Amino acid sequence: MKLAQKLVIGYFRAQLNLTSVISPTWAAKKAFRLFTSPRKRTRYALPDIFKKATPLQFKHNGHWIKGFRWNEGAGKRLMILHGYESSCRKFDHHIARSIHLGYEVLAFDAPAHGDSEGYSVNATQYADMIREAVVQFGAVDTFICHSFGGIALSLFLEKYPHTEDTRVVFIAPATETTTAINSFFTLLELHPRIRKALDNHIFHLSGHYPEHYSIRRALQHIRARILWIHDEEDQVTPVRDVLPIQEKGFPNIEFLITKGLGHNRIYRDNEVKRKIFTFISG
Repeated sequence: MKLAQKLVIGYFRAQLNLTSVISPTWAAKKAFRLFTSPRKRTRYALPDIFKKATPLQFKHNGHWIKGFRWNEGAGKRLMILHGYESSCRKFDHHIARSIHLGYEVLAFDAPAHGDSEGYSVNATQYADMIREAVVQFGAVDTFICHSFGGIALSLFLEKYPHTEDTRVVFIAPATETTTAINSFFTLLELHPRIRKALDNHIFHLSGHYPEHYSIRRALQHIRARILWIHDEEDQVTPVRDVLPIQEKGFPNIEFLITKGLGHNRIYRDNEVKRKIFTFISG
């Protein structure tokens, strides 16, 4: 970890822990804001495939969501959903291959990511963005999602009408929100009293505790055929969260567990990409 990162973490650790002595609730609100605010945006030059796209935008929660469409009018539609602090522009190879397979492709930057507006986003807001995109641009047959995009998609799909013909590719999805929160608290070394207040704050905002925001829970309402790809050495969305799902033996889920690809290399791996496109074209 770089010195600047250590200094920033130290600053927030001291600020939040000190605030919690006076008001755990206030500290929890500040912690939640920090947890849901990306620290960086992916905004490098667009890959060449994006020069062939039609730019799209729509308003969501008062902010402009920016995206792209390729191959408009094709008989089937696919949506790309990126992860935290990422962008749809990182999936140019997936987009090109999907077009080749005859899909109309939609890809958007999530709120507070890439070229989309906003300063913070949680899984429910990302799921709502997916819903609005479907309303604006049409029903989607196939989804390819990575990391944070996975939990958002699961929250969307459990309430959105779909069939067994819908296809979903989960690539290293953020399976349990509680795991992400635990990692956040460990990194900042925050006092346990803030965690209890944070759980209550999330319940106050949404009517649910963090345990609700779980792919494992949402799966009971999802009928789609799923290809779930995860790496044994993923340090961001650990494979241990996936094992209970494997053990349940969902008949609509096929698992591919890799080794040595981690959290971000996995979606760029050629063998993984071949598996993805065999699945969605089968």
